Amino acid sequence: MKTILIIEDDLDIQEMLQFFLEDQEYRVITTDNGIDGVSIFRKEKPDLVLLDIMLPKMDGYAVCELIRRESGVPIIMISALGSEKDQLKGFELQIDDYIPKPVSLPIMMKKIEAVLRRYEMSGQEMKEELHYKEMTLMVDNYRVKVGRQEVDLTQKEYEILKELLENQGKVITRDSFLNRLWKYEYDGEERAVDNHIKNLRKKLGDAGNYIETVRGVGYRIEKIY
Repeated sequence: MKTILIIEDDLDIQEMLQFFLEDQEYRVITTDNGIDGVSIFRKEKPDLVLLDIMLPKMDGYAVCELIRRESGVPIIMISALGSEKDQLKGFELQIDDYIPKPVSLPIMMKKIEAVLRRYEMSGQEMKEELHYKEMTLMVDNYRVKVGRQEVDLTQKEYEILKELLENQGKVITRDSFLNRLWKYEYDGEERAVDNHIKNLRKKLGDAGNYIETVRGVGYRIEKIY
């Protein structure tokens, strides 16, 4: 049974959506504010989020941005703010669809089914993955994403990131990188590792900050417990 998180402060609408989706055999979790919505999302890991924009404590745009830093889970915005500007802002934050209020339940159901189907199909294409916060590394095809944005890495940059993700919490020395990825030892080539790390951090954007420098030794990514 798939789980849908509804983040909606209008309790009448929230209740209507909950009853309808439960009748369609979904597990439904609800909350009426943005801060609790993010907290519940992290704890429950739902399959889809129905997200209002005008929320107390934290608006829907901010909620969407926080979720997208950690996950590519489908997000459908539901809002009375139906202008082109409002919808475009949602899509810029990588929502999957937008439903204006008043909500048509049959149309909402079709959109939920379509979004979940696309998400599942994309997941089937990515056979083995390494995940770290909002980063996803596809082992089979040398692809890396930050959120939903694909990052174009060289083979060496990809292999360095893969080594770090597979050895979270461990310091990987420059010599170790040379031995594992370059397959040789040579004085002065440690600079090649540093240059690749520098370029990798730049391409990953804010996610590049996860790669820590251990001065005089090497690099690591902190382990997530």
